[in-house]
Amino acid sequence: MYKINDYVIYKKDVCKIKDIKNNKMNGKDYYILVPIDDESLKINVPIDNETDLLKNIISKQEAEDLINNIPNIDIIENIQERDIEKTYKELLYNGNHIDLIKIIKTSYLRNDNRIKNNKKLSEKDTNYFNLAEKYLYNELSLSLDMSFDETKNYIINKLSQLCK
Repeated sequence: MYKINDYVIYKKDVCKIKDIKNNKMNGKDYYILVPIDDESLKINVPIDNETDLLKNIISKQEAEDLINNIPNIDIIENIQERDIEKTYKELLYNGNHIDLIKIIKTSYLRNDNRIKNNKKLSEKDTNYFNLAEKYLYNELSLSLDMSFDETKNYIINKLSQLCK
């Protein structure tokens, strides 16, 4: 069971448990969650469903291992243009860290290639890049005890060292 002020992943969003309350109508206890990037939103999650809906934030060591493994994570290859959004959606909603990294790497390289060929950035690639970064870096920032921007810069610097 989680406690008040614990951080958890609800679906794909990092949330803080603000309270635990009993619903007098059905007698069930609920976690009151607040996403870290939208504190105006409150999500009620039944405690008896916690294993299905909530996950723990990865540890600092797991975060470091994941970052060190980024160069070994493959991009999405041999995908038809018409299928890219479907593929991004499937990977994004898996909630898997490696899938988020695949989206980030693939969309970045696709847009970089477009820039090099004097083409306009792909809106699909840009949108999924931003979503995948948000979900991944929000969680890693808690694990590494950094802000979102510090986490992003840390990963970029770490990757430049790993890829030398």
